[in-house]
Amino acid sequence: QVQLVESGGGSVQAGGSLRLSCVVSERTFDKLVMGWFRQTPGKEREESEFVAGITSSGGKDYADFVKGRFTISRDNAKTTVYLQMNSLKPEDTAVYYCAADQAFRGTVLVSSPTAYDYWGQGTQVTVSS
Repeated sequence: QVQLVESGGGSVQAGGSLRLSCVVSERTFDKLVMGWFRQTPGKEREESEFVAGITSSGGKDYADFVKGRFTISRDNAKTTVYLQMNSLKPEDTAVYYCAADQAFRGTVLVSSPTAYDYWGQGTQVTVSS
C-alpha cells in the first residue's frame, strides 16, 4: 500500500511563505505523477482544486491562480515532492493534499483529482489578512 505523508502546513500572514513536503513510501516513486490539490470547506476531496503537478521527468503544470507564486519540485532519491508557496493570499487557505497517479508510468500529467490513485492525509494552510 502506497502511503503519502504531508508536512509543512501552518498559519501565516498574507504575503508570507510556506513549503509543503510529501514523502511517498513507494520504491517506484520515479514512475509516479505527483500532484498537489486543495480542498475548501463544503467540498468533497473529489472536488479538490488542482494546484500543481509534476511528471516523473520533471514536467510541470500549475493552476492559473498560483502561477508565479508556487513552485512544485521533486526529489526522486528521497521519494519526496515539494510545494514552495510564496506571496500567500487569504484565498489560499485550504487543506492541501498531495496525490500520486500511477497510470502511464509517470509520463502524463492530468489535473483531475479522480485520476489520482493515492492521497495523503492533508495539511492545513491558513493565511490571515
